[in-house]
Amino acid sequence: MNFAVVGGDMRLSKLADMLRGDGHQVRCAGLERGRGDCLPLDKALADAGYVILPLPAGAGETLNAPLSESDISVKKLVELIAPGQTLLAGKPEGRLLELCRDRDVKCIDYFAREELTVRNAASTAEGAVEILMRELPVTLLGTRILVVGFGRIGKLLSLRLHLLGARVTVSARRPEDRVWIECLGLESADTGRLDGRLAGFTAVVNTVPARVLDERLLSQLDPDCLCLDLASKPGGIDFDAARKLGVRAIWALSLPGQVAPISSGAAIRDAIYNVINELECE
Repeated sequence: MNFAVVGGDMRLSKLADMLRGDGHQVRCAGLERGRGDCLPLDKALADAGYVILPLPAGAGETLNAPLSESDISVKKLVELIAPGQTLLAGKPEGRLLELCRDRDVKCIDYFAREELTVRNAASTAEGAVEILMRELPVTLLGTRILVVGFGRIGKLLSLRLHLLGARVTVSARRPEDRVWIECLGLESADTGRLDGRLAGFTAVVNTVPARVLDERLLSQLDPDCLCLDLASKPGGIDFDAARKLGVRAIWALSLPGQVAPISSGAAIRDAIYNVINELECE
């Protein structure tokens, strides 16, 4: 098969190497700061059956391409897609989806694959543990940590912290999630009722992609408490309020690409192969 890999971080660069190692023809664009074999966009797209875009692809006028030496116009990219070519993008939204609909370009979200989102969550959880171990002046053993949210990342992170000896409280909105939390041997809290329950934590880790920790709640944290936000935009922490209050807060976006680009690239590759196998069976 012929692939074009366009934009993204080191995950996409490693993905391109893996696809070549599997015997496929691969052309790259928008990865110049990570590799030396990139081509102009039009040449990279020529003859490609599948065009692989970043995770996340980006919602604005330009592609998410931190390793590119110049901006990649989403409009130009879609205009260059030829009949029969398929876009494979991670969390495509906004302008990209609008242009694909207008030009009748098939765009498939490979991040919708559960096998990828779970592996991505595992990489994120490991990266979060690394940040906590680096940034906290104490061991995780015996340390009180609040994890906000019990989705994929919240589940995997809270269990890892628990196994490392941390005293973990997990907050969730759904009663059934709070029962699961308690049955796993963790303390539970209601995310909607954190007011008055935030004192005593050494770290708070948010996994919810919606504003949870506002100025009122942040003001209740202990002075040395570390806040770590793992959620995608808009995030769950009011960072302006955190700066105003002197709360140390870190927004760790796209952790898999930073801490485990090879494993993350392999996870994307496997999800893409599954997408292609299902398309060929239709």
